[in-house]
Amino acid sequence: MDSHSFLVTLVVALCAALVGAMVAARLGQSVILGYILAGIVISPFTPGPVGDVAAVQALAEVGIILLMFTIGVQLSLRELLSAGRIATIGSITQMLLFVGLGYLVGQALGWAPLQGALAGAVLSIASGAVLTKLLAERGDMDTTHGRIAIGWSAVQDIATVVVVVVVSALASGGDRFLFELALATGKAALFLVLVVPVGSFVLPRLFERVAALRNREVFVLTVAAVALGTAYASTFFGLSLALGAFIAGIVVAESDLSHQILGEIMPLRDIFAGLFFVSVGILVDPSLVATNLPVELLIVALIVVGKGLLTAGSLALGRHSMRTSVLVGVLLAQSGEFSLVLARLGVELGVLSQSLFSTMLVGIVGSIVLAPILYGLAGPLLLRLESRRRPDGLTSDEEDRTETERAEAPLRGHAVICGYGRVGETIGAALGRRGFRFIVIEEDGGIVRELRERSVPALRGNAANQVLLERAHVKDARIVVVAISDPLAARLIVDYARGVNRRLDIVVRTHSTAELAYLRNRGAAEAVMGELELALEMTRHTLHRFGVGGPEIQAIINGLREQAQEPNND
Repeated sequence: MDSHSFLVTLVVALCAALVGAMVAARLGQSVILGYILAGIVISPFTPGPVGDVAAVQALAEVGIILLMFTIGVQLSLRELLSAGRIATIGSITQMLLFVGLGYLVGQALGWAPLQGALAGAVLSIASGAVLTKLLAERGDMDTTHGRIAIGWSAVQDIATVVVVVVVSALASGGDRFLFELALATGKAALFLVLVVPVGSFVLPRLFERVAALRNREVFVLTVAAVALGTAYASTFFGLSLALGAFIAGIVVAESDLSHQILGEIMPLRDIFAGLFFVSVGILVDPSLVATNLPVELLIVALIVVGKGLLTAGSLALGRHSMRTSVLVGVLLAQSGEFSLVLARLGVELGVLSQSLFSTMLVGIVGSIVLAPILYGLAGPLLLRLESRRRPDGLTSDEEDRTETERAEAPLRGHAVICGYGRVGETIGAALGRRGFRFIVIEEDGGIVRELRERSVPALRGNAANQVLLERAHVKDARIVVVAISDPLAARLIVDYARGVNRRLDIVVRTHSTAELAYLRNRGAAEAVMGELELALEMTRHTLHRFGVGGPEIQAIINGLREQAQEPNND
């Protein structure tokens, strides 16, 4: 494939994804649905423009890597453990039940034992990419059901390592089965031993050094190199790119700069994630849908109904509220990227036939298409069912919110101070003396550590990073103080803050009257030009020494301020 045809394919795929996403958003649906339909439109099986399947699949590999890396970064080992015993046991039990169900169905249909068992494993794994995108689109990442669903999915993702090892060993067959199994297990274990401990020591220090350069381009390149490099390295140990990227993300999540890393990589992730879902749609042959419709509907029912009920039932037995149990069940009632990875591995090893792969693909796509629709319907339906209040005065929805608030104690009615230099420190000291709550976003690691030692909430990274602003609970803040000297970052912070809370008070530091006027027009309640205020205070003192009265001094100061703030006086 020459560079020109690759560029054409990229343009066609991106344009199709854009149109599909716009239509889906216009109809109030998840953009995932738009991406998949866009892939079907440009597939070789439909009339109209045709994208190069190999090129789109290559781009989709990058999308998978970035998707799984960001999921890992958002999760971390601590959050994975916090998913709870019920989520861990439930997810593994669900996988084993589906493997057994696939084996029994396969025996009834005359399949080889390994073929049926692998088919069950493929359908058992929920898509972390799909549920993360659904949660992010609706702002539910920090809810109780959101955290449980992500943890549940993560356990299954890690369990996929074992499935890949076992299937690869079994497919080799013969007398060398035990040797192949031991070899595959050893290689996978060696990768984990190298990446987790070594990566936990090396990567945080690497990002510390890079962050100290204060160069965004170098930081972004470092993040991309770590994600793609670790994913590629995993292939030498018999693991998939997706698994390698996911494990790298979990390791990076332990870094103090994880929020900054996530924020910088997300724009790239969103672009290539769209191409991944386009690649899913491009593999769908609409003619097969009609040919194997009964089997495909059965697969969709197994994924949606079977997994949904098993998940919800497991959580209900664990004494979670009905709302949490049902919403987690709906979120996990789909299959996605790891299912496709396993299915492709099955075809490559000769375990799954191409026709079975195509049939399963249609069923998987069907579950992805239904996922945003079902999740969108589940919330309002549960609210209607729970219209009567509980004996303790709380609905299940309110109980979930209370559990979330107890677990995370999010800040509300607080101040967000962006930058903790001399200006930010002075403001923070004044707030601290009066006992007002505030959180700091600062790039300097030493300052952040010092603040945390004083029990002051602090996030490390560039304050213009939307992930950091979200974690600082800007939408629930009383005021945002932009005390940094970077004008572009100040603009981005003001735009984000005004976008999430129209009533939020914003005060920002600036160095020119033109920038001052711009920031006020963009929604800053107060824009302070440092040099101007310095000059006015010195003027106030000088006039006072000449015996000018207080009211007259104030009138002069106000006049000078208004005159200086006119753009032509910059």
